[in-house]
Amino acid sequence: MPSSDSTPRPAPNARSSVWPWLLTATLVVALDQLSKWLITQDLPLDASRPITGYFNLVHIENPGAAFSFLAAAAGWQRWLFTALGLGASALIVWLLFRHRGKTLFSLALALILGGALGNVADRLVWGHVTDFLDFYVTIGGRQWHWPAFNLADSSIFVGAVLLLLDEWRQARHLKGEAP
Repeated sequence: MPSSDSTPRPAPNARSSVWPWLLTATLVVALDQLSKWLITQDLPLDASRPITGYFNLVHIENPGAAFSFLAAAAGWQRWLFTALGLGASALIVWLLFRHRGKTLFSLALALILGGALGNVADRLVWGHVTDFLDFYVTIGGRQWHWPAFNLADSSIFVGAVLLLLDEWRQARHLKGEAP
């Protein structure tokens, strides 16, 4: 049966199982939830613990999305971001089944899936996402902080970078360049 896109798909076989990728996503969710639980047990809400001259552990509850987008909304954003996370997760699982023989692509999707589900779990259970990684730089005596984030966010970011790397490698391959 011809594929609807121009990317050839390997035939599914025992070596191209989707289960390692789903297990990877599950591991990301477990590590994310464990790290958030440890922070909530160790640091009071809105507390900060300096670790280095550029990194703090913090305990922040973010009802919004990345960079606290819509954090001040009236509560409806919880359900919007939950629905978006679940929709993205369903699409990712479909893509994993469709392209399971593509290792880098599948790893990237698994990391994004785990991160998305980690944050969805927070929204469903608590109504917010717990952020705790706070990086900053001090210039002229003033600190400039990157918005706090968590392991789920980190996993989504690394997965996105791997997707870009996979696309770059495929483009080079199609041009006939060495990978």
